[in-house]
Amino acid sequence: MSHTTILAIGVAVLASTAAGHAFSLTAVGASGPALARFGVPGQGVVMQRNLSLDLAKTIAEAAQAECRAKGFHTSVAVVDRAAQVLVILRDEQATAQTADMARRKAYTARMFRISTMDFQKRTAENPGSAAQRDLADILALSGGVPIQIGNDTIGAVGSAGSNLETDDACAKAGIAKVKDQLK
Repeated sequence: MSHTTILAIGVAVLASTAAGHAFSLTAVGASGPALARFGVPGQGVVMQRNLSLDLAKTIAEAAQAECRAKGFHTSVAVVDRAAQVLVILRDEQATAQTADMARRKAYTARMFRISTMDFQKRTAENPGSAAQRDLADILALSGGVPIQIGNDTIGAVGSAGSNLETDDACAKAGIAKVKDQLK
């Protein structure tokens, strides 16, 4: 069997299970029609990469450790691809609002798929996009960085409680800690 035939059989079996239909192997063996029918983008099951809790914790701990090493007491938040919180860490000496700021920075970086530093600049320089700052939970302050595998944004990290440049560097340090796992 060729790789194409094996792929066609696998696709047909998955599709037949999902649709409740039975297919014979002879019908599936015709790889062209099988792939054309079941390989169409936008149909069937969507497979996505997502952050694990362990990976999110590692990112958050590394980001917070970077800020602590620079003498800052910060909060860090990591959100998944749906911008839902996986982890929030608040240093015992960080002020209360830093946890919400970190969450909102992570949310902003995930939703716009760019760093909040870039978002801050873009919305300040372009009056046409300035209204994006008024959306719920958006925070146009440096310190939020998307977590990406290639061009796929699978989450984001936000750091708050130091200065804007350090928050940004700490968030990036968190991602750098796991860069080998983001391939």
